[in-house]
Amino acid sequence: MPRLTLLGEETIKCLNCGENAFKVMIYVYEVPFFGNVLIETGVCGKCGFRKTDVSLAEVSKPKRIILKVKSKKELNALVLKSSTALVRMPELGIEIAPGPAAPGYITTVEGILHRVLEHIPAECFDENSQCYSKVMEIKEAIEGKKEFTVIIEDPYGRSEIRGKDVEAIEEEIK
Repeated sequence: MPRLTLLGEETIKCLNCGENAFKVMIYVYEVPFFGNVLIETGVCGKCGFRKTDVSLAEVSKPKRIILKVKSKKELNALVLKSSTALVRMPELGIEIAPGPAAPGYITTVEGILHRVLEHIPAECFDENSQCYSKVMEIKEAIEGKKEFTVIIEDPYGRSEIRGKDVEAIEEEIK
């Protein structure tokens, strides 16, 4: 049975308000398909700022992971994306940049597309808008009607794509 183990906790300066009230807790959790995963969570007791990150516990060499999405099988592949990872889907014009506010998460390829739709401005869902075609293109990809490529580049090698009968290519980034 998977176990969640607290590795440590500390109160540090908040990235948002600057007060020494940001409580960070780091856990290790054994996740099927991925092995040991670090879960880092923090909340500021003053301003309420929150930050969560998920990543593989093992740091490895910088790597690029490439998955060709051709069917629902690949859409259902599990993705562990660390906060340091860049995610690109060139055919869809999607790029999710890493950074201090970027979360790490575990989801599916389809889940990433839904996250993208959540961040598209509401006016893009109007048929008369210039960006409506982009929304429809992403929806076609979610329905498995459009092939595309997922590329994850992680300088610390703490991201992964796994799935049953799914073959992602891993390359070392030099």
